[in-house]
Amino acid sequence: MGNTNQTFRGRLLAAAAATLLVVSTASCGMIASENKNGSSPSAEEGGTATAAPAQTPSGTPGTPGTTTGTPSTPGATPTPDATPDAAPTPGKGPACAAVRCTSVLVTGDMLVNAQLWEQARADALAAGAKGLDFGPLLEGQRKYLEKSDLAICHQETPVAGPTGPFSAYPSFNVPPQITTAAQQVGYQACTSASNHTIDRGTAGLVRTLDALDAAGLQHTGSYRTEADSQGVLILQTAAAKIAVIEGTYGLNGQVPEAAWQVDMLDAAAMIAKAKKARALGADIVLGVMHAGEEYSSVPNAQQRDVAHALVDSGQFTMIYGHHTHSVLPIEHYKGTWIAYGLGNGITELSPGYAVNNEGLLVRAQFSQDKAGTWTAADLAWAPSVMVRGPYRWCSAAADAPQGPCAGAAADAATRLRTKTVVESMGAATAGAHELLITKEG
Repeated sequence: MGNTNQTFRGRLLAAAAATLLVVSTASCGMIASENKNGSSPSAEEGGTATAAPAQTPSGTPGTPGTTTGTPSTPGATPTPDATPDAAPTPGKGPACAAVRCTSVLVTGDMLVNAQLWEQARADALAAGAKGLDFGPLLEGQRKYLEKSDLAICHQETPVAGPTGPFSAYPSFNVPPQITTAAQQVGYQACTSASNHTIDRGTAGLVRTLDALDAAGLQHTGSYRTEADSQGVLILQTAAAKIAVIEGTYGLNGQVPEAAWQVDMLDAAAMIAKAKKARALGADIVLGVMHAGEEYSSVPNAQQRDVAHALVDSGQFTMIYGHHTHSVLPIEHYKGTWIAYGLGNGITELSPGYAVNNEGLLVRAQFSQDKAGTWTAADLAWAPSVMVRGPYRWCSAAADAPQGPCAGAAADAATRLRTKTVVESMGAATAGAHELLITKEG
């Protein structure tokens, strides 16, 4: 489908400051890395963090925020102790009903097609710059990301070099400038396992991870080395350590050079990695599924079975997914939220599939009880739609934070269609609600 270094610069001086921690484990022991933070679907898809100096996997100086597999410096500053008696940490987002809260925002596929990179070229030119600028296209998401301690995107496809050549479906090779724009608008990490991950072979996979590193985005789901694949991405907010574990249903029939290059959707393997994350101190574990039937409004058997198995293991705090290019229901299963499909984060417009043009932004606020257990205290969602002339991501939420998107009637239809699907498995009754960002202080 179109679809972790050195120590922290200093200790956290206030509980509200957010930093990122990425912990990797190799077969020979634990390795810790720390730092701061084409075509239309009708033809298929056709908290602020501060960076620390980094080392690239080859050991050469790297861009701040890059992911490595190198050991942390001896005597590294320990991460904050997320225990009930620790300093009060309300986090960003809604009022925290507990002493400690943290919020995570997730979005769907970053599906860059030809019309989008042409828009990025036009936007750069309009600003008197050369190259491509995806910033204006993503700008509407900023106010949502600013109201979350951690924001995670999904890099659906491999990237090319800065000047191309670029290609869309069926073998994607998109502009790497999308990663820079994602970081600049507020994302701190992206998942990278999808059915398109090896569209351009190992070279494309590595090039994509290099681009994410250069942009300062943490990542998981695809890997340069087998040792990296055995690691666990753990992201540090002011209050909690949050692990992210992803898997994709397939690779479009393609075969990677090595099986470890891409995480597959395997409940047992994901549960094993979640247990490793817990052993490494993760407070919250997010399970991410890249799966489902394209343009569907219901999860398929594989999605339900894997999601339920992950929840049943007791290791995961929330599950969410992408791949279908359509919004899917949110379910509250045994006390755990499952957002089956977030639709497209960005995409070019499809004249034949209205659901392809829409997406779902989900923010979960997690709170810690007196026993030290973290659970989702608030689950909020916002409908979105892509608009053209110029291409922009636009929130179709009832408070219209960007003003009208495609027009009052079209926006209302998007919101109703999204709400109907999202709530079709009892989400509203369980407490999930629309995210009205302008109503928050």
